[in-house]
Order: sequence, then C-alpha cells, then structure tokens
Amino acid sequence: MNNQDLIRIAMEQSAEDLGCKVEDFLSDKNVIVPFKLGEHAKNYYKLPIGCNCISYGNNIVASVNEELRDIIDTYINKFHFYHCFENPNMYWLNNELAAKGYGVCFMAEYYLPDLRLLKELPCDYELKVLTQKDFENLYLPEWSNAICKDRKELDVLGVGAYDNGKLVGLSGCSSDADKMWQIGIDVLPEYRRKGIASALTSRLALEILKCDKVPFYCTAWSNIRSVRNAFKSAFIPTWVEMTIKPIAVIDEINAESK
Repeated sequence: MNNQDLIRIAMEQSAEDLGCKVEDFLSDKNVIVPFKLGEHAKNYYKLPIGCNCISYGNNIVASVNEELRDIIDTYINKFHFYHCFENPNMYWLNNELAAKGYGVCFMAEYYLPDLRLLKELPCDYELKVLTQKDFENLYLPEWSNAICKDRKELDVLGVGAYDNGKLVGLSGCSSDADKMWQIGIDVLPEYRRKGIASALTSRLALEILKCDKVPFYCTAWSNIRSVRNAFKSAFIPTWVEMTIKPIAVIDEINAESK
C-alpha cells in the first residue's frame, strides 16, 4: 500500500459510514445526503444520530436526517467549510439545533500514517507484540485508551513496553472496520516524555500494515499530548468529523462522565 491507497480506503469507509459516494469528499461543493449507516459502517457509531459531518479538506459531506436537513444545509453554506468545525460558528448551529432537541455531541480529528516517514522509533524499553489472548488481564483503568473492556472482542493487536518485566506502556488497536484498525495508547505517568508513546504507536502501525489493514488514529483538537504523539509517530491529519445527537443523549453522556 502507498499513501494514496490509505486515503482511498479511508474515504471508502467514510462513504460507508455516511451513506454517500467517495467522490463526494473530493467535490469543491458541500454535499448533503440522507443519513444512513452502511452495513459495514465503523462499529463504534451508535444511534440515534441526527447528523454526521465529515471533511477531508475540500468540502463538507453531511449525512443528515430529514428533520435537520434545512438547518444543516443553511449552516454548511453560511460559513466557510472548515469554520463549521469550530466556535463561534458552532454556537449558531447549536442554537438552531436546540429547537429540534439536538446538539453537537462529538468532534474529532483523524490521522493516517505517512508511509514515506513511518518507521520504527528507538525506545529504551523492551517492546513486545501482543495478541488478543495477551489482553485478558490488562483491562484496567491505566490501559483504558489502548484497549476497551466493553468491546474486548475488537481488540486484536497491540505492542507493550516493558521495564524489567513491568508493563509501562501499551498501544492497542481495535478492528473498528473491515479494513481499518484504530490505534489507542497509554503510558504510565512516571514513564512519560521518554519516547515510549511514539515508539509504541509507530511499531503498532507497522504491525497493522503487515496484516494488510489501515492503521488510523483519532484525537480531540485540545489533546495536545496525543496530537504531538501522532506527529512524532508519522501520522498526519486526514479528516475531521462532527456528530450531532439528541440533547437527551448528550445529557446522558455527561452524566456518565461525572
């Protein structure tokens, strides 16, 4: 695979996630399609969803239910497309959505590796490739970004960093789509800023590619530590998403986070 292959596969997956066409992401005009999760959409999308907006840097493709279509159409054509993913413009959107009982729920930036730059990075600690059976006793709070207890059947591959037999860092990937595996990373606080995260991330990306899958990485804009790790590991920003859900669902998520 080359970089163009990775982007093509990512766009094909996003088209499945939105119910649109790959070429919609390449248009210089915004595109609105009826909301429809494809049969092979990424498995972490959970209904109800009022709208999901994705941009690969050319436009916005919005998959939207009919109730919100007019609001989203007005919004994505009222502001320049990349400003639609930031404040203060989102305040306008949220105000309009509130009357329908919806709000902006999730915002994220997604990364793909630059295969021209991706390589194994040095690490002062022993690295071991882990498979699903090795995760069984690792579903602990300190490794909750790398692997997920609630979806453990999707945790397929990982790399651990060990200090004299002690696990001090873990990267894991979940099979979130047929062709794309998402990387998560955790390092114990006392072992951070030692290059462990980037060594684990880059090594796992290479292992995923050996499986003929596309590694991808996701972070919030404000998670500077994670963004820095992405860049150090040769991952570059590729697409952004904004998901709109009912306010009742957003309130539930906030309540669970307390």
